[in-house]
Amino acid sequence: MKRILFVLVAACAILNLSAQETYLFAQKDTASLYLDIHRPSPDAPTVLDSLQKPTILYVFGGGFKSGARNSEYQLKWFKTLNDNGYTVVAIDYRLGMKHYKMGKGFIGIAKSVNQFYESQKMGVEDVFSAISFLAQHPELNIDIHNIVMAGSSAGAIISLASAYTVANANAKTTKYTISRDELPENFQFKGVLSFAGGIISLNGAPKFQSAPCPILFFHGLNDNAVAYKHVGAFGKGIWGSSFIVSKFKNKGYNYSIWRFKDRAHDVAAYMNLLLPEELAFLENNVIRSTPRIIDAMVDNPALPVWKAWSTMTPQEMYNGE
Repeated sequence: MKRILFVLVAACAILNLSAQETYLFAQKDTASLYLDIHRPSPDAPTVLDSLQKPTILYVFGGGFKSGARNSEYQLKWFKTLNDNGYTVVAIDYRLGMKHYKMGKGFIGIAKSVNQFYESQKMGVEDVFSAISFLAQHPELNIDIHNIVMAGSSAGAIISLASAYTVANANAKTTKYTISRDELPENFQFKGVLSFAGGIISLNGAPKFQSAPCPILFFHGLNDNAVAYKHVGAFGKGIWGSSFIVSKFKNKGYNYSIWRFKDRAHDVAAYMNLLLPEELAFLENNVIRSTPRIIDAMVDNPALPVWKAWSTMTPQEMYNGE
């Protein structure tokens, strides 16, 4: 199968098409999980200050119920990253909310937290499986010690939870601990790009036991889909970008956050609109390891608003109401 795929990649290159490699990296439950590798464009600079640029491991969004690793707006972003010298690996993950029906009102949402947590957990496990696959196949030339996670919405939640799990490698094991057994020894992410993300917890507010990798947060102040601050009760809920950053600030961790005034969950789809901020973070905070902390409030009426993203309720998303 691999041999056929490599032949297809070579044929695409000859025809001057966008080369893409696809591999089955895991078989879980009834799901076949694939990843696509998008290589840097010809003559794109893959080194900065004698340092190799990282691979971007991308996790798509869709509320844990839908989405794809190869949608059109994502492919456009991948191409731009390729043109700037970055390899992109886009992965599948199991959709834990795909057939879930949510109850009415606040009680319905509250009862759904356990399912959301399990969906996040499955996503993290699938990220770790993808990294394990790349580690076991050095012929693919992906340096698993030079990976930046990136995700939108549910994908951003999975990305942040993956970094959180790795940072808490030495924390006391509990029933909520996600296994890191598939990861190579002493594995660390190089960074995270989070587009409207947070961390779902059933055990109180997330606490980083050690310094995480550098993280770039983008979030709308009016986001009702993924909480900007925190939503939940009795130690269960989702803790958003603003809450996480408040803890990072006190600890002196390496991060940047861009807070979007008058924007809701639209920010989850801003990847193609924020490239200067993304590249500056990758080049400085990640590649050069510069603790360049930015906390910016953005008031830009020119940024698009998608009404459906701003007004959709959880019941509408999961019940089709």
